[in-house]
Amino acid sequence: MQKLLFFLLFALCLLYAPSVQAGMPSSKTPPVPMQLTNLRLTAPLDIASGENALQLTLDANGPVQVSATLPQPTRLQLTISGSSGAKLAKRLTADGKIAKAISLTTPTASTTVLTLQLVKGITAADYRLTNQPPGAEKPGQIVLTITKPLLPLPLVFTPGLKGKTITLDPGHGGSDPGAVGPGKTLEKNVTLAVALQVKSLLEKSGAKVILTRQSDKDVFAVNASAPDELGARAAIGNRNLSDLFVDIHADSFSDPSVGGTGTFYFEKSPYDKLLAQTLQNSTAAAGGLDDRGISSANFFVLKRTRMPAALIELGFISNPNEEKQLSDPAFQQKAAQGIVNGLQSFFMQAAKLNKKP
Repeated sequence: MQKLLFFLLFALCLLYAPSVQAGMPSSKTPPVPMQLTNLRLTAPLDIASGENALQLTLDANGPVQVSATLPQPTRLQLTISGSSGAKLAKRLTADGKIAKAISLTTPTASTTVLTLQLVKGITAADYRLTNQPPGAEKPGQIVLTITKPLLPLPLVFTPGLKGKTITLDPGHGGSDPGAVGPGKTLEKNVTLAVALQVKSLLEKSGAKVILTRQSDKDVFAVNASAPDELGARAAIGNRNLSDLFVDIHADSFSDPSVGGTGTFYFEKSPYDKLLAQTLQNSTAAAGGLDDRGISSANFFVLKRTRMPAALIELGFISNPNEEKQLSDPAFQQKAAQGIVNGLQSFFMQAAKLNKKP
């Protein structure tokens, strides 16, 4: 009997022990937040505008998580989780050109919020945020770069192509092939071939043509980041004070039956939409593909060029039938003539807009 009682008591202890442990407070302590150790402001040159950007660099003694939000166009916030910025200054001196005030708050022991009050409103396309992950050379380093919104050029247009300066951007190139068709046609080759044809036709009409690239190469550098590569292309148009910027591409989609010609714009002036529409009308008609119309898009080169700009998708390289046409010199010539006709139409219509009160 005593042995039986012993085993019963032992079994009860085993059943009871886990419930005691479950009800006990955890002995684990919360992780110690990383410390933000340094904050500095610099003013590197923005490659698109040639003007100073604002770069804010935060150092932490270990990896942190960071996110950026724009509660208002003139207010940018960084929320840094797993960090404490208590040892940094609560209010920091801003550059006065892009940001007029910078402040730090610590709503919790492991969260820091950095707020920048900006001189002018921006969008998500105007800033870039990088955060070094664990294992990186400088884990925990946060870099925020804000570009200064570009002011548009004074725009007064006259009819005709003669005397106009037009920048043509053959999409992709070099280490970036762009989209690849089912028959292995590379977008970068199509865009360059058409751009060279457009250049020849425009020069015969008396226009000055600037190409962002004249061969199969990167514009900024081999394997450059997308912002650097696109910024270098926009900068060429901006430096040359071009009248117009035309970006030439071929589209791609997962469904190979999708096709047609489409054009994109960003309405930063009264003329961007008009440029897209005139290019779309003439190029779609010249190439004979489905007319997909025009669409507004927040593409870097459309937004970061000071002159009216449009990005035309000649056709879908992912569509086997259109891939064959895009790689055909006869179709490329038609597309080039369509672009030139669209530019001719743009200047005629833009000149009429100038005269309106």
